[in-house]
Amino acid sequence: MNTFIAVAVGGALGAVSRYSFGLVALALIGNRFPWATLGVNVVGSFLIGLAAVLIGDRIVDGELWRPLIIVGFLGAFTTFSAFSLDTLLLLQQGNYNTALAYILGSVTLCLGGTVSGMQLAKIFA
Repeated sequence: MNTFIAVAVGGALGAVSRYSFGLVALALIGNRFPWATLGVNVVGSFLIGLAAVLIGDRIVDGELWRPLIIVGFLGAFTTFSAFSLDTLLLLQQGNYNTALAYILGSVTLCLGGTVSGMQLAKIFA
């Protein structure tokens, strides 16, 4: 049960952080380019790399920190960070073809899913 609470708390903090990041970026930069999303994805990818090493095997016991920070906070802050970590781990394991398939499949299928969802919504709108 403690793990679920850690994920929930981390998720709430990550979602609020993402929303706040977006508001600040919009106020400072405007909306001519999705800087907020790009910024969140880059920051989240950096943070998941940092957390994977520090929590994974170096500094702290990952029993509750991993669900709190990686799954909860960073999962809500940006899922792109998880994609980045999964891809990097595949590459580090020498699974180059799988990593390439994952990259191409993720981008293609996610864009396709977004287009499909938008088209379906237009039918009902």
